[in-house]
Amino acid sequence: MKRVLVAEDEASIREFVVINLERSGYTVEQAADGAEALELFAQRGGDFDVAILDIMMPRVSGLDVCKTLRAQNSNLGIIMLTAKTQEMDKVTGLLMGADDYVTKPFSPSELMARVDVLYRRVEMGRGDAKQIDARLECGCFVLDLRGRTLQKCGEPIELTQVEFQMMEYFFENAGAALARADILRRVWGAEYYGEEKIVDVNVRRLRMKIEDDPSVPQHLQTVWGVGYRWLG
Repeated sequence: MKRVLVAEDEASIREFVVINLERSGYTVEQAADGAEALELFAQRGGDFDVAILDIMMPRVSGLDVCKTLRAQNSNLGIIMLTAKTQEMDKVTGLLMGADDYVTKPFSPSELMARVDVLYRRVEMGRGDAKQIDARLECGCFVLDLRGRTLQKCGEPIELTQVEFQMMEYFFENAGAALARADILRRVWGAEYYGEEKIVDVNVRRLRMKIEDDPSVPQHLQTVWGVGYRWLG
């Protein structure tokens, strides 16, 4: 069952999102604010594949909901709904663990494309990847494709599905300069509607997890004018 949690305080937008999800075969639970979203998530034992969260909600903000859900489930796909004026909130949401954001107003096709990409990524983490028995090693880092885990010097580093796919791409191309556009296509898919800056924010998030000093990265390095290079 493809289960989605939708948290949006504007009833008209929430109903629009729910109707389009249900038409696409998703089972939807909906909340009118952040506190209700957290209650629903707890009541269902976290049994959701994707969460769609509005940033500005009463009682508990979408950013705080995102942070809480991500701490409880690294595999959950999280999409933030934002306004055009919430540029810093978009970045904050991604740094707190969101996988993507959609800017209002948005079309049904745009939203569903984003949800479908995230759902396939979550399914990959549960299913097909379990049939793979391989490890990619680079320096003191080991990426386990079967368990979908990363270790640094024997210590586990918890990754979201987006972060894992980025690391897999970096490991497969260690030492090569990878363009942002290529990373975007590999991880988010060719049909992705968004901006390349989502790559930059996720790199910042990865550096906070893997670098001894994220401000002076030794492994995930910037290649100015191009993108990024991975050095083990």
